[in-house]
Amino acid sequence: MRLDQIVDLANFPISDPDFRTSCRKAFDVEGVLVMPGFATKAAINSVRDEGLARRADVYAKTEQHTVYLSRPDPAFAKDHPRNRLVTSSKGCLTDDRVPETSALRTLYDAPEFRDFLCAVLGEEELFEYADPLSSINLHFAEKGQELGWHFDNSSFSITLMVQPPEQGGQFEYVTGVRDADAGEMNFDAVEGILDGQTPVQELNVDAGTLVFFRGRNSMHRVAPNEGDRTRMLAVLAYNGQPGVALSEEARMTFYGRTG
Repeated sequence: MRLDQIVDLANFPISDPDFRTSCRKAFDVEGVLVMPGFATKAAINSVRDEGLARRADVYAKTEQHTVYLSRPDPAFAKDHPRNRLVTSSKGCLTDDRVPETSALRTLYDAPEFRDFLCAVLGEEELFEYADPLSSINLHFAEKGQELGWHFDNSSFSITLMVQPPEQGGQFEYVTGVRDADAGEMNFDAVEGILDGQTPVQELNVDAGTLVFFRGRNSMHRVAPNEGDRTRMLAVLAYNGQPGVALSEEARMTFYGRTG
């Protein structure tokens, strides 16, 4: 597939300077940018079919983790917001299992798309991961599976909805919870979110929707899938510097193997 067969360029002219500027302004203000219908139906159908055909290669795991995605701190009690555990359960199809001819790979590698991302994100250049597993991931959430509340370690994420669930599975978030660069933890705000006392924003998107999200300072989760249809989400991961790879420990944790 060519890029113009993957992206609806009539409605999303990603090479147009004015369009890029408007997207960046919206993203800078909201910390999230939602682009429904960004990918064509033909492209999404092909990616969905690829994922379903490779279900045997999906690495599935259920784990408990802190909101900060770091080990519990013994200086705090187990029920303290710093150490409270949430559950994440999902399956993942790694980059090396994505076909070379996939629309996902064409989109990921397209210079026009990377230039658009750079313009919106304020990055000079974007690079793929140096390891063979991390650049393109296709996430699967079956009925009952979820992604627990957390902050991201990376400054941004790019996702493409391939197949939404029938019920549940919505993306929930609270923006501006902390300033990670300043070392802020904001335990009170985290506790309010975990206890369900803080209003959250919800995002339910259709297949083909591209989403930019800044999750380093915004707490977020994917609610449990309550329907029978598998939630499938493509994650397009980039770095601002070349040669960056996930550690072997991280790859074992996320993918069950190092290569």
